[in-house]
Amino acid sequence: MLKRFLDTHQTEAGCDEAGRGCLAGPVTAAAVILPPDYHHPLLNDSKQMTQRNRETLRTEIEKEAISFSVAFMDNLQVDELNVLKASLLGMHRALGGLQFRPDRILVDGNRFYPYQNIPHSCMVKGDATYLAIAAASVLAKTYRDEHMLALHREYNGYGWDRNKGYPTRQHRMAIATLGITKYHRRTFNLTNTQLELPFR
Repeated sequence: MLKRFLDTHQTEAGCDEAGRGCLAGPVTAAAVILPPDYHHPLLNDSKQMTQRNRETLRTEIEKEAISFSVAFMDNLQVDELNVLKASLLGMHRALGGLQFRPDRILVDGNRFYPYQNIPHSCMVKGDATYLAIAAASVLAKTYRDEHMLALHREYNGYGWDRNKGYPTRQHRMAIATLGITKYHRRTFNLTNTQLELPFR
């Protein structure tokens, strides 16, 4: 059972991101404020859920949340800032999209930049501990997966409909054969011969 609150007397927003370890596409961040009595038997860390269950929960969370917001940091921003800074800025943008100001921010992971003087708590494996962070992880993951499917229709040789931009063997082989696209993160180690890759 995931915990509902860190502090029952405060309005808490859960934050998480998806896509930090990818070779292509954006980092996607989400922030969610759930109602005090929210419960759903499927809600867990999004990485432990099936795609079907994540899609079911996305609809449920969007319907039941007090407020939610999703933000994208594209590959150019990831290259410019580095992936950690892009992830944290993405969380800030997601928080800025909420309709209500939370009393506390619950963040998955161990790093966060203070946001508008709102107290925050970082938690390793927070998406497997607190409902609001788990809900944010579901939104970040499903929105990013949907975005990568759209990019796959533009560049269909990289298997983004399956690997979602992560560094699978198929993805690396496609990069070596086809070169890199405008959606690849050029500061990442795309292959062992990165400097010789053609650009599409």
